[in-house]
Amino acid sequence: MKKKLIAGCLAAVLVAGLVAGCGNGEKAKSVKLDPDNPVSLTVWHYYNGARQAAFDELVEEFNASEGKDKGIYVEAYSKGSISDLEQAISDALEGKVGAEELPDMFSSYADTAYSVQEQDRLADLTQYFSEEELEAYVDSYIQEGYFNGDGALYLLPIAKSTEIMMVNKTDWDSFAEATGSTVDELATTEGVTKVAERYYEWTDSLTPDIEGDGKAFYGRDSMANYMIIGMKQMGTEIFDVKDGEVTFQLDKDKLHRLWDNYYVPYVKGYFAAYGKFRSDDVKTGDILAYTGSTSSVMYFPDALESDEGSYAIDYLVLPAPVMEGGSNCKVQQGAGMAVSKSDERHEYASCVFLKWMTQKRENLKFVGDSGYLPVLKEANSREALEEALAEENIEMNQKAYDCLTCVMDDFENTEFYTTKNFENGYQTRQVLEYSMSDRAAADKAAIDEAVKNGTDRKEAEEEYVSDASFESWYEELQGALAGAAE
Repeated sequence: MKKKLIAGCLAAVLVAGLVAGCGNGEKAKSVKLDPDNPVSLTVWHYYNGARQAAFDELVEEFNASEGKDKGIYVEAYSKGSISDLEQAISDALEGKVGAEELPDMFSSYADTAYSVQEQDRLADLTQYFSEEELEAYVDSYIQEGYFNGDGALYLLPIAKSTEIMMVNKTDWDSFAEATGSTVDELATTEGVTKVAERYYEWTDSLTPDIEGDGKAFYGRDSMANYMIIGMKQMGTEIFDVKDGEVTFQLDKDKLHRLWDNYYVPYVKGYFAAYGKFRSDDVKTGDILAYTGSTSSVMYFPDALESDEGSYAIDYLVLPAPVMEGGSNCKVQQGAGMAVSKSDERHEYASCVFLKWMTQKRENLKFVGDSGYLPVLKEANSREALEEALAEENIEMNQKAYDCLTCVMDDFENTEFYTTKNFENGYQTRQVLEYSMSDRAAADKAAIDEAVKNGTDRKEAEEEYVSDASFESWYEELQGALAGAAE
């Protein structure tokens, strides 16, 4: 691990705006606890690897310090993946046979917490946080936790992320030198498509005796982000939510632009998706670059391992591309922490732990080596981070440092965005996650099969890249979103 100053990167996500709710007056509710008879709390999360180790270490530190002094003991349990955690929460809410009881605290995305609160199972955190305490959090982060327009806060930010673009610099340099391609071209979505076509043609030309064996250049981790943020960059909120009711804004021309810059290059072989994550595809040499979460930087490979051999690779961290002519809007994402509705002692004790966990020192220790961003405003200055580095001996991986400083450099010109909550929001987002990508994968496979059987590739592609193909998908998308929202 290389010690690095986080260098003010957290300012990357500071967005102007007012907090949607307020604390419980000037002072928060306080509940008397007994250190000789501590309150036991359970917290469920989905952290694994280094993040789980960091979280567990902080829990132990809390139990031995503030928790011991105030009479609070926290036990943390990883439920595996976020989907495993959500299933455990669902089972607990339904009271399924063999299911555990809902924990005192659990990691949650806003749409999941929204669904839990519909059953009146979440505590209103404004009871236990003063206005001053809530104002210490980045405004756009804290806003995600206000669901119902009633001023109640149901989700506290713990760590946040946005998207960046990662590039295999070693192989990019060879390609760029041979073709005159530049990193500046990767600033726009359309530019990425043009570069990807050029890369396919260049790699195809390296084996003149084999026709049509060009390689894909690019992939995406989250298609829902591509569609939501792409539409927002072009001035449209695909999920227009008012008073908890959603209207789908499916501007056909704008969706066609998204189609032209993912589906079309995918079926032509310029884009690809094979492994679970696109960093996996970089590792195998199937793609050269991808757009993914800042947290994915920790999984960017140090070496390429393919059938042709293995070799070390360097990397580039770039801002996530923007639709040409659109606003510089980037996704704001990451789970927060919800507190289950129970009794005042458990709710209060949970909030004491969450306040401690999100203090500058503790939060930086948790997120500093993960590619995630801390949540307090006071952690967003270079001076504060230098002080934390000097006092706390915080270590930071070089990739995480480069990633977060990239976000910082783009901060002042960036709008960070997340969709509002509505009923069946998760289901409708899943439609966006798979509708275009699944169709692209299936159609690419059909094209490859036709070519294998003797059809010319361009001839095989014609049916799929036509306006009729787009119209068919567009109608399917409308129906799928309507069905998911019911």
